[in-house]
Amino acid sequence: MLNKEDIRIVYLKTKKRVKSFLLSDQSREFFIFLFFFLVAGVFWLLQTLNNDYETVFRVPVRLKNVPDNVVITSEPSTSVQFRVKDKGTVLLNYMLGKNFYPVSLDFDSYQAHNNHVSVQASQYRSMIQQQLNASTQLLAVSPDTLEYIYSTGKSKVVPVCLQGRAEAAIQYYLADTIFAPDSVTVYAPTEELDTIRAAYTRPVDLTDIADTTTLTVPLHAPKGIKFVPAETTITFPVDMYTEKTVEVPIEGINFPSDRILRTFPSRIHVTFQVGLSRFRKVNGSDFHISVSYDELLNLGTDKYRVKFDRIPAGITNVRVSPREVDFLIEQNSPGGTTPTIP
Repeated sequence: MLNKEDIRIVYLKTKKRVKSFLLSDQSREFFIFLFFFLVAGVFWLLQTLNNDYETVFRVPVRLKNVPDNVVITSEPSTSVQFRVKDKGTVLLNYMLGKNFYPVSLDFDSYQAHNNHVSVQASQYRSMIQQQLNASTQLLAVSPDTLEYIYSTGKSKVVPVCLQGRAEAAIQYYLADTIFAPDSVTVYAPTEELDTIRAAYTRPVDLTDIADTTTLTVPLHAPKGIKFVPAETTITFPVDMYTEKTVEVPIEGINFPSDRILRTFPSRIHVTFQVGLSRFRKVNGSDFHISVSYDELLNLGTDKYRVKFDRIPAGITNVRVSPREVDFLIEQNSPGGTTPTIP
């Protein structure tokens, strides 16, 4: 392995050799040769570029001012290809510095009564010619016809729905799925419009999300159907799970006025997972455990297995302790309470 001293020695030797070469007669001859070689190359290039050449360029096609209720049912061309001829210097300028403007078709100018539009090359050839130098010959344009088919559909508003999956990382959970907008207007022929219940996004596949994530997703529009707007922004708020324990009493319902329920213990410990943002909002009063008088009489035992009547939304992994409680039904008399056998 080279150390610093070895590297210094190699560097000094290399520097000495380079310096010796640059001060020698051979180096002067080499640089003179290189200079004249570059000059000759420049003259050759200028001479070559002064000749005529043909090449092909491509410009995009844009259909503008399309009303919301118009659905383009065909797949119109997205670009136009054209062949030109000119000096090499002019063509090189097109390649390196020229930005061609798109061929822009105004819907109002080309719409037809039969909903089938054909735009001949002669109608948009001038849009291309105007962007070329006077010396440039426009030889050919392809395709020779731009066609599109459209329909005028009725509309209704439908909700936006997610297509795909979004999963949080371990110890995290998705608190919500927020769409903006959460509904869109759909345009389609009447027979198809009646079958559309929602606007689904393009497939989304997110896993192991550990932070709030926002993304813009296009809507999946089958052929002949149009959504306005055509995309939605989805936000997945992510929260971290934490564990909490609360005490919940067992309530007796539908008891006669002279009967009282007593359980041992009188309160149940409920442990659950909840997001950090809701930790202080969820407490024992959000849970409800009740048992009816008739149910206890029909048990045939003095133990009751705890069941929830109400659990707050947004919590998971609910556990209770103890799972079963002992109980007594006592008679409430004027002189006090008297235990009874259930």
